Amino acid sequence: MRTPTRLHYGWIVAAVTFLVLLLTAGIRAAPGVLIVPLEDEFHWPRSTISFAIGVNLLIYGLIGPFAAALIDWFGVRRTMAAALSIAATAVALTPMMQQSWQLILLWGVVVGASCGVIGNFLAALIAARWFRARQGLVLGLLTAANAAGQLIFLPSMASIVTHAGWRVMSVVLAATVAGFVPLIALLMRNRPEDLGLAPYGDTRGRLPPATPDGNPFTLAFRAFADAARSRDFWLIAGSYFVCGASTNGHGLDEVAGAGLLAVTGVFSFLGGTLSGWLSDRWDSRILLAWYYGLRGLSLLYLPFALDMSIYSLSLFTIFYGLDWIAGVPPTVRLLARVAGTERTGIMVAWITVIHQLGGALAAYLGGVLRISFGTYLEAFLFAGILCFAATLMSLFIGFGGRRPEPVQGIIPAG
Repeated sequence: MRTPTRLHYGWIVAAVTFLVLLLTAGIRAAPGVLIVPLEDEFHWPRSTISFAIGVNLLIYGLIGPFAAALIDWFGVRRTMAAALSIAATAVALTPMMQQSWQLILLWGVVVGASCGVIGNFLAALIAARWFRARQGLVLGLLTAANAAGQLIFLPSMASIVTHAGWRVMSVVLAATVAGFVPLIALLMRNRPEDLGLAPYGDTRGRLPPATPDGNPFTLAFRAFADAARSRDFWLIAGSYFVCGASTNGHGLDEVAGAGLLAVTGVFSFLGGTLSGWLSDRWDSRILLAWYYGLRGLSLLYLPFALDMSIYSLSLFTIFYGLDWIAGVPPTVRLLARVAGTERTGIMVAWITVIHQLGGALAAYLGGVLRISFGTYLEAFLFAGILCFAATLMSLFIGFGGRRPEPVQGIIPAG
């Protein structure tokens, strides 16, 4: 395959998307550094602040499928710029809060909805729309933006809160986010066809873009109904449910400490990027099977690592970090072949809802098992077994029906 000698505009779009996803990850990480200052100043109970965060997570997950359809309807540039502007406004209003309902409204509803409109599904949408070659690499990089955003913003925001207070931190964060809105307006484009281009690496030439048929709510539910007829979709969704269930901390945060969590973030960035590169070259089913199998082994190892030296826990942290988001690129590539390129963003948003349900169920079950047995051992064992089940699901994708298409120009393994 011949590679274009000039810089394809898709790389500029991917770079802008990476920065926007990095910013939204920083916004979503902000409540973590606001909890203690808000408790100290307003004496709000931890349950109230946690409720606001819970509302944020719920809206962030549920709005995704409709937000993806909204992007198809109004365009990436306008939707992204509007959502980021609304998020910046909500953060800027934070220093004026006096009542707990204002926290729930600003950070629970407004920030949750605006960040959900440019959620992680955007990585899949941009990669599928702008790239044919290097699609997996782009998807891995954009997925890893979430880890990069937490690594950059969490320590920075914590430092500002410590030295200048939470109000100054809120203003600085709002100004940073607002400063990127003109960049979106200037550089972001909706589709390669808008510039008279074909997607990067597309040998078929330019194709007319699909025209949305129906309002965003209709589009979202229609896409799900069509995909739900496929057995492969449910295998992919089931494995992603396990992904959510097996990435829940089960008390790991308290044990590992901030240093080990930072290491997890660094290696998750590396793992996501490397996985994207591999998904351009290998059968995505085989990659997913390896990722879930190795994650299952690591979760079975973790309870013993907690009782051993810091080196054993560090080894788990590095390995788990590499595997943490590695499953996203091959999952998205398989989903795109089941649902179609134009519906990739919407369907990734739908399986993200399923992913969140897995995480919520694991958090609840982990707490029940902790109360019943006094340890998280049973929760780790259960999560490990689920990962082995996801390994089998991955291997059966494409059997007994239409096999996933090979990566363009490459014969997949297996």
